[in-house]
Amino acid sequence: MSRFALRVSCPSTRGIVAAISGFLADQGCNITDSAQFDDTHTGRFFMRISFRSEKGRTLDELRQGFAPVAAPFAMETEFFDETRKRRVILMVSRFGHCLNDLLYRWRIGALPIDIVAVISNHMDYQKLVVNHDIPYYCIRVTPETKAEAEAQQMRIVEETGAELIVLARYMQVLSDRMCQEMSGRIINIHHSFLPSFKGANPYKQAFERGVKLIGATSHYVTADLDEGPIIEQDIVRVTHAQSPEDYVSLGRDVEAAVLARAVHAHVNGRVFLNGNKTVVFPASPGSYASERMG
Repeated sequence: MSRFALRVSCPSTRGIVAAISGFLADQGCNITDSAQFDDTHTGRFFMRISFRSEKGRTLDELRQGFAPVAAPFAMETEFFDETRKRRVILMVSRFGHCLNDLLYRWRIGALPIDIVAVISNHMDYQKLVVNHDIPYYCIRVTPETKAEAEAQQMRIVEETGAELIVLARYMQVLSDRMCQEMSGRIINIHHSFLPSFKGANPYKQAFERGVKLIGATSHYVTADLDEGPIIEQDIVRVTHAQSPEDYVSLGRDVEAAVLARAVHAHVNGRVFLNGNKTVVFPASPGSYASERMG
């Protein structure tokens, strides 16, 4: 029995849910999980449905059959197989906490992805990555070689069939061109002190200002640096008794966790772009285990 999902976004109007559920019922599909959101501010409707095809319908058959249903509502749709793991490239520089966390979650099956390559501008994690039987590409980046470096990166994307790039603390600014080519398919992580504490040693700056919360933000990458649509955020409390080193340690933990949750939501089709924002449907208790193990 096939396990599929359908993503829908369209202008909000009456009859959308009935049309979708009616079609799936007619096709012999049993809905196992459903989430929807009607944004009254943008006038957009979003829906994600997990279902089982009990009559052996293929994805192509469902796509073709659903087209006449979607057209009157101007639906943007995507049918996909929930058991298929998305092909992902990780990019990293010299901070390895997010890379290590993603590799661990991938190895134990907690993150349903296929890591097809790791790209870095340094050699620091070459041995770690190769020991996981993952190709490692060191592509140096300088102002003079930036265009060629990005061309090499995009060739790797094309050759591996990667569907998502995850910037696991990759400390190079991507060009507008690359951001546009991979729009909605690059996820980044950074501390949430921006824009207050920019530049070097943000945690030291935060310590000196006596902040009480440390956080992290994961978002889609756009041409506007660190201002893309936010997918996931979290915080941890700190006190006057902790040191700048404690801030850094806690910050690494929250960055790794936030990035992993953002990647998990994306690869399971639970994130919808909604202008400069996102709609993120959480995994229901009944569906999380199957999504987690892929």
